[in-house]
Amino acid sequence: MKENQLPDVQYVLRPGIIELRAGHPDLNLLPAKGLEEATRTVLESAAPQALSYGFEQGPGYLIGQLRAWLERMEKSAPPSDQLMVTGGSSQALDMLCMLITDPGDTALVQSPTYHLALRVMRDHQLELMPVPSDEEGLRVDALEDALNALQHQGRKARLLYLVSTCANPTGATLSPERRKALVNLARSSDLLLVEDDVYHQLWYDTPAPPSLYHFDPAGTVIRIGSFSKILAPGLRLGWMSAAPWIVERFVKSGVLDSGGGVSHFTGHVVAAFMETGHLDLQVETLRTVYRKRRDVLISSLERYLPEECLVTTPGGGFFVWLRLPEGIDSSDFLPRAEAAGVSYIPGARFYVNGDGGPYCRLNFTMLSPSDLEEGARRLGEVLHRSLQQA
Repeated sequence: MKENQLPDVQYVLRPGIIELRAGHPDLNLLPAKGLEEATRTVLESAAPQALSYGFEQGPGYLIGQLRAWLERMEKSAPPSDQLMVTGGSSQALDMLCMLITDPGDTALVQSPTYHLALRVMRDHQLELMPVPSDEEGLRVDALEDALNALQHQGRKARLLYLVSTCANPTGATLSPERRKALVNLARSSDLLLVEDDVYHQLWYDTPAPPSLYHFDPAGTVIRIGSFSKILAPGLRLGWMSAAPWIVERFVKSGVLDSGGGVSHFTGHVVAAFMETGHLDLQVETLRTVYRKRRDVLISSLERYLPEECLVTTPGGGFFVWLRLPEGIDSSDFLPRAEAAGVSYIPGARFYVNGDGGPYCRLNFTMLSPSDLEEGARRLGEVLHRSLQQA
């Protein structure tokens, strides 16, 4: 990079380090040719409308294609008045916090959970309260306890944020039984469920259960989806399924009244891409490639890591959740790992209160199988050395 030249991308790989930390796709798998063809189609057939300010809810072309795709992939799709095009899942969460919460409101969050979602909610000065999860996802009994505790304090939670399928960071998927119980509890408690469902299509063993939104359409569930994980993050495009009153709040917001719908031209391009069936093929490609990479990382961790480690195999998504040997804190250990040429995200970042010391999150989607194996080997080598020196 030339002096004073800013980088082009958010995440730059460091020389000599196997980066298992960022939740990014493999850039070589992004369908540049298909998107180029879709862009040409839009410019030839939909300009100048596609270059104009867009309809606040999102271009009708994309909403129609999105409904058809969800019907094809999940056997159900929300009606048009319950669907909203967003600038990715992060922008959707940010706008939800801005439009339906006030500073000081209590937000319940699955624990552990996506660390950057915690930052988004803290940007809006929400008071975050963790709800424990296990290998079947968020514990509904723990949520009931949290709601009762708040009631006894004369307080009320505004929303609950969770990653329901192939969770970030644990990879756990909320069981169908818990999904029904969770929705019923939220409905009876007047609690909004913000379901971050960006990994729903990236299952590798068995299809994901129906989304929470399926159990309560137009009710208490706000489902967030994204093209970042299944197509390309640089598109900055996603969607939200929610009750009509929530969609209307978005549509009538000042920012959309001023600027029109988000990513209007990009929305047309993605709609054209979807109309040809390219997205279905892209999802199948990602499932095939990422399934192999997950398996390589899991087998390599089991081969090279000390037996005291606990490796959790995810059914889909981007991540492996790893527990290090007793007495090793992943935050304290990170400098030693990076000195050995491998990196990860410490578990404490995924907890509201900084717990999770023994855990770390490893990404398997961005690197080649050979790099994944080498990363596991390096991590195992430095862990063995640390245990011998203890």
